[in-house]
Amino acid sequence: MKHEREVTDEQGATAVEYGLMVALIAAIIMGSVALLGEAVFGIFQGTLSWPW
Repeated sequence: MKHEREVTDEQGATAVEYGLMVALIAAIIMGSVALLGEAVFGIFQGTLSWPW
């Protein structure tokens, strides 16, 4: 005979899983900013030197 505490229903994500997802998303954002940051900076520098 099983007690009620032994039978668990593991539906949904836990806080650990949400934390891992947030960490992954943050790493992706930081990587894209690092890769594209210089290119975007160059674009804005080009518009600042536009001859008006």
